[in-house]
Amino acid sequence: MTDLLIRLAEPADFDAVARLTVAAYREDGQLDGEHGYEEALADVPARAGAGELLVAADEVTGELLGAVLFVLPGSAYAELSAPGEAEFRMLAVDPGAQGRGAGKALVRACLDRARSLGCSGVVICTRSFSTPAHRLYAGFGFVRIPDRDWSPAPGVDLLALRLDLTPAPPALAESSRG
Repeated sequence: MTDLLIRLAEPADFDAVARLTVAAYREDGQLDGEHGYEEALADVPARAGAGELLVAADEVTGELLGAVLFVLPGSAYAELSAPGEAEFRMLAVDPGAQGRGAGKALVRACLDRARSLGCSGVVICTRSFSTPAHRLYAGFGFVRIPDRDWSPAPGVDLLALRLDLTPAPPALAESSRG
């Protein structure tokens, strides 16, 4: 596994973030050209202005391997988050860099940021057929919340997932250490 640096994106990163995000979504079968999502993915300046755009970079070469947008409720890019929750969007890892831990590191950074802000949970949405994403999120403990599933366009069905960040009550935490 590569040593990764997670940091805020800088304007000089925007072209690379656009390329890797579009490539990752295309590779995963999420771009059909009909709904304009490719243009939204490529509009990195708008995304960066709406939240915290994080990138995963190879610590030695500086090569960007992935990116994700961390947002709070009320942001132009927030889709699911309610007060007290955080959300991340457009998680992407360059297809040529997959398997190097960038996706996990970016999710972990979003969870750490949400905890530092005192959020009670983190919500995300994913396409039903995106098996690698489902595995990644399940590994962190995200669970389905079907009542928040939604569809931004005909034929684009998104599954809602949530990770509870609320600490377990002390007695419950003790009994689970068993």
